[in-house]
Amino acid sequence: MTCQKFCVALLYWEFIYMITAFNLAYPIKLFCMPPNTTYDFLLPAGILKNTSNLNGHYETLFEAKFNSSGTYFSNLLSKTTFHCCFWSEEDENCSVHADNIEGKAFVSTVKSLDFQQIGANWNIQCWMKEDLKLFICYIEPLFKNSFKNYDLKAHLLYVLPDLLEESPLAPETGSFQLLPCNCTVREGCECRVSVPAAKLNDTLLMYLKITLAGVVFQSPLMSVQPINIVKPDPPLGLHMEITDSGDLKISWSSSTLVPFQLQYQVKYSENSTASMREAYEIVQATSLLIDSVLPGSSYEVQVRGKRLDGPGIWSDWSIPLIFTTQDVMYFPPKILTSVGSNVSFHCIYKNENKVLPSKKIVWWMNLAEKIPESQYDIVGDHVSKVTLSNLNATRPRGRFTYDAVYCCSEHECHHRYAELYVLDVNINILCETDGYLTKMTCRWSTNAIQSLVGSTLQLRYHRSSLYCSDVPSIHPTSEPKDCHLQRDGFYECVFQPIFLLSGYTMWIRINHSLGSLDSPPTCVVPDSMVKPLPPSNVKAEITVRIGLLKVSWKKPIFPENNLQFQIRYGLSGKEIQWKMYEVYDAKSKSASLPVPDLCAVYAAQVRCKRLDGLGYWSNWSTPAYTVVMDIKVPIRGPEFWRIMNEDITEKERNVTLLWKPLMKHDSLCSVRRYIVKHHTSRNGTWSEDVGNHTKFTFQWTEQTHTVTVLAINSIGASFANFNLTFSQPMSKVNTVQSLSAYPLNSSCVILSWMLSLSDYNLMYFILEWKILNEDNEIKWRKIPSSVKRYYIHDHFIPIEKYQFSLYPIFMEGVGKPKIINSFTRGDIEKLQNDAGVYVIVPIIISSLTLLLGTLLILHQRMKKLFWEDVPNPKNCSWAQGLNFQKSTDIL
Repeated sequence: MTCQKFCVALLYWEFIYMITAFNLAYPIKLFCMPPNTTYDFLLPAGILKNTSNLNGHYETLFEAKFNSSGTYFSNLLSKTTFHCCFWSEEDENCSVHADNIEGKAFVSTVKSLDFQQIGANWNIQCWMKEDLKLFICYIEPLFKNSFKNYDLKAHLLYVLPDLLEESPLAPETGSFQLLPCNCTVREGCECRVSVPAAKLNDTLLMYLKITLAGVVFQSPLMSVQPINIVKPDPPLGLHMEITDSGDLKISWSSSTLVPFQLQYQVKYSENSTASMREAYEIVQATSLLIDSVLPGSSYEVQVRGKRLDGPGIWSDWSIPLIFTTQDVMYFPPKILTSVGSNVSFHCIYKNENKVLPSKKIVWWMNLAEKIPESQYDIVGDHVSKVTLSNLNATRPRGRFTYDAVYCCSEHECHHRYAELYVLDVNINILCETDGYLTKMTCRWSTNAIQSLVGSTLQLRYHRSSLYCSDVPSIHPTSEPKDCHLQRDGFYECVFQPIFLLSGYTMWIRINHSLGSLDSPPTCVVPDSMVKPLPPSNVKAEITVRIGLLKVSWKKPIFPENNLQFQIRYGLSGKEIQWKMYEVYDAKSKSASLPVPDLCAVYAAQVRCKRLDGLGYWSNWSTPAYTVVMDIKVPIRGPEFWRIMNEDITEKERNVTLLWKPLMKHDSLCSVRRYIVKHHTSRNGTWSEDVGNHTKFTFQWTEQTHTVTVLAINSIGASFANFNLTFSQPMSKVNTVQSLSAYPLNSSCVILSWMLSLSDYNLMYFILEWKILNEDNEIKWRKIPSSVKRYYIHDHFIPIEKYQFSLYPIFMEGVGKPKIINSFTRGDIEKLQNDAGVYVIVPIIISSLTLLLGTLLILHQRMKKLFWEDVPNPKNCSWAQGLNFQKSTDIL
């Protein structure tokens, strides 16, 4: 008995200082047994000299002592010693393997049934988390109900040496760190150890102390390399879909934290009306294809992962995902494509638990148009295929932005359908290089394409070293470019810096969950897309004496190519009516243009572009304005008339000249003063400066007196002037025989006159009118000599009397006037009627034409309305062969 206790104590000591511990690459079970079980310990000779060397996953036997007894162990002595060992399901015995020393094996075994009946046992599993920062051991009692009334405590003692020496001695007991475990998780204990990244490949030595009902259980020494027991997290993003080929694709997300490649185990079950199956597949990719998928089937899938090369631990199973196929299966169920392309849909149709043969499947578009059978293909016994060619853009119908493609039987269509999205991706990309040749801005709009929910647009480009290829194509290696939406609805992208002679091939990529589409590529060379800076130092002026609009400018520094110029000019105002002028001489710096009004303010702007036609027109320059100034001498002097004041007693005649201010187009462009020039036979010629006044009085004393009024500006005196000769003999010449005045209304009076033959040269008439017996201002008009009827437009008061005077003006002087003091009453009604005929007759003709047209249209409508319901007898069966032009007796 004493020997036996000594051997047990020696074995316990042997375990505590064992240098080679149990490897934790797999989950293990820890069993502790009382010593009064039916087995013996055989102590080999020299055990103190030759300690046991345990390798692989061998189990180590050890014993622990109770410090106190509890209710469950009340039948045991307070100082009973328990034997503990590791055990796995592959080995039904709990054994100790020792070195074969002197031909004797040290082995002690007990049946596992005895462990479960009288011992205490735990499940122990240790692993490294996916983030490679935390080492976790989980301890779980196998018989939870047996120990639920006792406090369970556990501690993990561990050491992580830099290098495990090949020595028969274990690390000292004081070098182990004591870590309390959390025993409130899932009815077990969880121990967490932080492992530095530099220690992942080192060996971790540890053992457990478990306290239950006052009894302390101590495990054997265990060793592990943390990097060899990494347990990944369960795969995420589990997804199932039917592929374009009709297979079921299972996909998931790969972990990005582990530093090595993973393998995956997929567990799936299929449940259909025809069969049930369950399978396990191990794959290296993050997806798995399952073929022979039938409509109306249900699939449940779970995935877990493990290190591909080297040791590791399987992760937990992912959350189960269930996928059910529909009675009508389309693959693909949705297609995104561009205008002009060809696409195909496949379909399997199940009706009343029977899969329809592919020969009996028909296809419809939007349930409104049957697709011709010539576009059908039989892929298999139950798979039908339809091909749609040269597609047009989808027209949105309310909230539906796609075309619905239906797979049907010969008699009915299922409510499920496939979705076809056809987009017009012809997006025009416009690029321009700035005038400093430092950046290129590209703009494009999406107004021309249909907006697809969930889609994103991205400009991609590829830069070639020199120029563009003849036919731009989408390059496999391209770069994205950030573009920003502007207020005008365009996207704008800026390339800076740029290579002027490189070819930039660019296109718009439409990204969507259904796929991506690319617009037709376009290639631009920045040097050919230059928009120059506008010309600077632009000036506009009306040239003196020549009278042309001269516009001058300064050419921009860049580009260095020859430039052409455009000038636009017009009268300054709120809305300028621009006129254009082209300048193709690259060396020109100015241009002179004729303008109709030399005394108006003109605005002028200039822009430029490369002479070879490449690139863009620059912006218009800042407008330049002309300044109104005298260009030439006035074209003519003012027209004038006179008021005669005669003093019979003193035999004096005072003549007052009247004229209106000269207009700008006659004065070119201003009048500083007027000069009255006199000429008489006796006193000769002299001039008088009247300033800016438009009235001048002089005394007429000689037989003949000629006056001329000149307009003076900063250039000189007017070139052509009007002369008026006052002659006493000519004032008696009576040429006007009669004068009549006919009032049409309060604003118009018609004057007519008759002349007699005269030997003098008649130049024109002067017509005067005023209110009789009042000193009102005299109004006058200059009338050509060929006119014999004249309309005066003025405000006439009916109750007033007016005086009308007609003066013939000869080269020799002013003739005798014809004066009337009232309107002519005789033939005024006739004159008014004659004048009204010219207005009434056109109105009558227009009314008759409109009435005739209305009658013709009404006649046609009545004829159509009356004969609409009368059948054509020639279309009746009984009337075939009858001649309706010949009378027939019906008796």
